Amino acid sequence: MIKDAGAARHGPDWLAVARTATLVLLSFAGGLSLLYGVLEAGPGGVARVLDIAVGALASLALVLRNRAPVVLAVVLAGVAAVVASAGFANMLALYAVARRRRLRVALPIAALNVVSGCVFWLVYSGNSSLSLTITVNAAMAAAFSAWGALQQAQHKLVDFYRERAERAEQEQELRAAEVRYAERARIAREMHDAVAHRISLVSLHAGGLTVANGLSQDDVRSAGDLIRSAAVQALQELRTALGVLRADEAVSLEQPGLDRLDDLVDEARAAGQRITLTVHGDLRDAPPSIGRAAYRIVQEGLTNARKHAAGADVTVLLHHTDDMLRVRVGNRVVADALDVPGSRRGLIGLRERAVLAGGSLSHGRTDTGEFVLNAELPWEMTQL
Repeated sequence: MIKDAGAARHGPDWLAVARTATLVLLSFAGGLSLLYGVLEAGPGGVARVLDIAVGALASLALVLRNRAPVVLAVVLAGVAAVVASAGFANMLALYAVARRRRLRVALPIAALNVVSGCVFWLVYSGNSSLSLTITVNAAMAAAFSAWGALQQAQHKLVDFYRERAERAEQEQELRAAEVRYAERARIAREMHDAVAHRISLVSLHAGGLTVANGLSQDDVRSAGDLIRSAAVQALQELRTALGVLRADEAVSLEQPGLDRLDDLVDEARAAGQRITLTVHGDLRDAPPSIGRAAYRIVQEGLTNARKHAAGADVTVLLHHTDDMLRVRVGNRVVADALDVPGSRRGLIGLRERAVLAGGSLSHGRTDTGEFVLNAELPWEMTQL
C-alpha cells in the first residue's frame, strides 16, 4: 500500500512500462516469425488475419504476467494450440511462472505447453513430424522454465545478501549506540563524583561561615575565595560533562588517578577536613584503570564524610600487595550533618566500578561507631 501510494504521487514507473512494452513487441514479433518464417503449413486468408489478431492480443496479455502468471500461462497455452502467432507469448508466460512461482508449479505448465504443441501439430500436421514437434516444444519449455527458475534463484540470493548487509549495518549501528550509551553512562557517573565533591566543599565552607564567631575580614575573604573557587570548578566540570553528553560522539573525559590523590586530600584539608592518609606499598606503577577507580572511591568517601559527618576525623588507607589494592575510608558517625541533598547513587556507582573490575566493595557501620568504606581491587584491571 505504501509503495502504491508513493507511485501515485511520483507518477508511473516509466522503466517498468518500457520493459513491458518491449516484451509485448518482442512476443508479437516472435509470433509473426513463427507464422511466416518457421511454419511450412499454417492458416491462410481470413484465418491468417484472425491468427495475427489473436496473437497480438495474446502478446498484449503479457502485461498481466506479474498479477496472475499461472492463469495467464494456462490460457495462453490453450490459445497457442490453435494460434500460430501466440506460440512465443505462451513461452514468455511460462517464463513468468517459473520466475515467480516454485518449480513444481512451473513444470505442469511446461508439460501443458508440450501438449499444446502436439495439438497444434494435429491442426497443421504438414509442418514436421510429431516426434520433432514434441522434441522442439519440450526443449523450449525446459529452457524457459530453467531460465525463469534461475532468475528467481538469483534474485532471491541478491535479496538475501541485501537483507544480510542491511541487518549487519543495523546491528553495527545498534552496537555503536550501545557503546555510546555505556560511555555516556560512565561520563554521568564521573560527573556525579566530581560535581558532588565540589559542591560538598562549597557546603562545608559555607557551613563553617554560618557557625563561626569573631572571624576577621581576612578570614571571611579567604573562606569566600575558597567557596568561589570550588563553585567555579564544579561549574567547569559540569559544563565539560554536559558538552560531551550533547555531542554526537561520546568523548572520554580526563580522569584523575592515584597521581592526583595527594591533591585531593590537600584540597579537602584546606576545606577544614581532618584527614589521615596512609599508603602501604608502591602505587607509582598503578595501571590507569585501577588508579581511576581508587581515586573515585577515596573521593566519594571524603565527600560522604563531609556531607554526613562534618567535623569528624577521616582515615584513608591504601594497601597494595602483589595482586590486590585495598582501599579503606572511615570516619566517626556524628549526629549533626550538612543539609546537602544526595542522589544516594554514589555508593551504587562505586560498587559497580569494583564489580566490573573483578573486585568488591562494602560499606556500613562498625561496632565502634565508625562508618567504613572498603574496596578490594585486583591490580590488573582492564574494563574501567
